[in-house]
Amino acid sequence: MNNNTTILLAEDEPALGLIIKESLETRNFNVFLAENGVEAYNIYQKEDIHLLVLDVMMPKKDGFTLAKEIRMEDDAIPIIFLTAKSQTQDVVEGFTIGGNDYLKKPFSMEELIVRINNLVNRTKLQKTAEILKIGNFVFDFPKQTLQFKDENKTQLTHREAHLLFHLIKNKNEVLERSLILNKLWGNDDYFNARSMDVFITKLRKKLNQDETIQIVNVRGFGYKLIC
Repeated sequence: MNNNTTILLAEDEPALGLIIKESLETRNFNVFLAENGVEAYNIYQKEDIHLLVLDVMMPKKDGFTLAKEIRMEDDAIPIIFLTAKSQTQDVVEGFTIGGNDYLKKPFSMEELIVRINNLVNRTKLQKTAEILKIGNFVFDFPKQTLQFKDENKTQLTHREAHLLFHLIKNKNEVLERSLILNKLWGNDDYFNARSMDVFITKLRKKLNQDETIQIVNVRGFGYKLIC
C-alpha cells in the first residue's frame, strides 16, 4: 500500500492508540491520532483524510456521534469502528449510521490491516466503476446516486451503493449471502447479517418506484435482484 492513504485514528487509550498508529505507519500509512471525538473532528476538518478508525467509547464525543457528524459532510469516506460493545443493537447502529466495518476489542493488528486494505481497495473500485442502468433507474456508482427517470437523484450511502452494485452485477442470479457479507462486511457473523438485512430493506424502498424491480430473499442462500 502506498503512503498516499491518510488515516484518522481516534482512540482514547493512549498506549493502544500509539501501538495502532505505529503499526499502521510501518505499513506506510499516514496516521493522525486523536484521543477524543472533539479532537478527531478538528483534525478531520483540517486534514485530507481518506479513512477513519474510530473507537466507539470516547470522552467529549463518542465514535457514533462523530461518525454521524462526518457522514453529514462526506457520505463516502470509509469508517471502521473499534468497540468493546457486542450487543446486536450496538453493532447494527454502527452500520446504520454509516459505518463500513467494525472490530471488537481485543483484536489483532493484522486483522485491522486487512480490513483497512479491503476498504481502501473498495474505494478505488468505486472511483473507476461504470454508470449502470436498471429498469427505469440510472445508478451512478462513482457518485453513489440513484435516479428514477428524470426525477431528482437520490444519494446512497457508501454501503448501500456497494451492495446495489453487486446486486446489479449479479442481476437475475442469486447473490450468495455469505459471499457478499465477507466481501462488504468482512465476515458473515450474525451481527453483520442483521446489518445487511437493514440495508436490503433500505434499497427496496429506494427502488419501489419501478414495479419491474424486486429484491427477493432466497431463504438459506441470499438475495436476487430481479429486473
